[in-house]
Amino acid sequence: MLQVYNTLTRDLEVFEPFSPGRVGIYVCGPTVYDYSHLGHARTYVAFDVIKRYLKLKGYDVLHVQNITDIDDKIIRRSQEEGRDWREVVDTYTRDYWEALSKLSVSVDVHPRVTDHIGDIISFIQALIEKGHAYVAPSGSVYFDVDTYGDYGRLSGRLDKQQWSQEEFAKEKKHPYDFALWKAAKPGEPWWESPWGPGRPGWHIECSVMSSRYLGRRIDIHGGGSDLIFPHHENERAQSEAFFGERPWVRYWLHTGMLQIRGEKMSKSLHNIIPLREAFQKYDPLALRLWLASAHYRTLLDFTEESISQASQNLARLRAAVSLLKQVMREAEPRGRLEDSELEALREMAALRERFYASMDYDFNASGAFAAVMGLTRLVFSRIGEKPSYTLALRAYNLLREFNRVLGVLDSEFAEVPPEALQVDALIDLIVEVRSVLRREKNYELADYIRDRLLKLGVQLMDEKERTRWVRLR
Repeated sequence: MLQVYNTLTRDLEVFEPFSPGRVGIYVCGPTVYDYSHLGHARTYVAFDVIKRYLKLKGYDVLHVQNITDIDDKIIRRSQEEGRDWREVVDTYTRDYWEALSKLSVSVDVHPRVTDHIGDIISFIQALIEKGHAYVAPSGSVYFDVDTYGDYGRLSGRLDKQQWSQEEFAKEKKHPYDFALWKAAKPGEPWWESPWGPGRPGWHIECSVMSSRYLGRRIDIHGGGSDLIFPHHENERAQSEAFFGERPWVRYWLHTGMLQIRGEKMSKSLHNIIPLREAFQKYDPLALRLWLASAHYRTLLDFTEESISQASQNLARLRAAVSLLKQVMREAEPRGRLEDSELEALREMAALRERFYASMDYDFNASGAFAAVMGLTRLVFSRIGEKPSYTLALRAYNLLREFNRVLGVLDSEFAEVPPEALQVDALIDLIVEVRSVLRREKNYELADYIRDRLLKLGVQLMDEKERTRWVRLR
């Protein structure tokens, strides 16, 4: 039974989506004014893992993740760089797409704010008519927080003194009211509206786009924990005021913060690590594995050691798949299994149960990954030392099942093209020639072949009567 931690109630709750068998997920995506960084990746990968697990459980999942392509930060960056704001948006949107691709993160719908201006205006107009918003003399429109009686519960800020918003304006009824529509300023992009030229406020976009693609109620709304206040608090207020639905979101999920070598990640500390730089130094799938194998709510610390360990774990996973493929190619199925094989099958069943039990407990990927590594230990200790077709096939399918969540071995489990089979046959031939050299005691040339193959990503394992090989990448 799947349980998730709901930020709103601060409790674990049994997962029951609004529509049985179907799950709508909305995740707050990037404001494209700068390059995507490791903190962004933490959220993108975490919710990709959550989505993958829900699909593995049999749910029909629709994942929506927005792109904020008009905002104060974008305008400020365009002015600083002397570029048109649309050029700024295009530059950093391309960087975002590339980051998702390298991290093997897929999103079903990627709505942009500027494609939904008409929807946003209609939403705001309805809030005005319902008495939840007002037009200021400047032409800006604000949400009247006092008209929504449950404000502050998501963030735990129940005192009005804690409700200060991101901008101050004398024309607001209350200092904590927030902008739905911002009147145009000289030199800024604008769209026409019933209240005059302007552009959307930050919070309104997510309420509008999430409801357009997921309906009046959303099963999971997620993002980084830094968005709880004011962004998600404001989204919740304006959406429940608009729809008259409570709860508008069934489960609020938030990822923990990312630290860089023990320090809070921030521009002021100059320790932001852009993903495009990280990809030059590390295997993107090793970064994904590091992120995917951590519990999404934990504080995660980036260190060279942690990425090095993730790289080693990824190499071990790849080697395990390679070894299992070789055993299945060469071993013969047997009609009767030995006691040791039956015991190994029971161990695999227990590891599978541990994987699902961990993920069912608020998507505890850390516990689930322990089961994955337990399987690799079994592969190398049991199957590697005493090949068994039955065990290899079972372990192979189990690793493939686990990878549906981890998403780091997709190429290893992809259908093998004919040319790859020819390469495998060529490696087999090289290993056979090396075995002849070893029998002839030509160890210098045999070692040279072994070392050259290792540099090419093929590791040889000499046994008493034969030599096996596995791919490391």
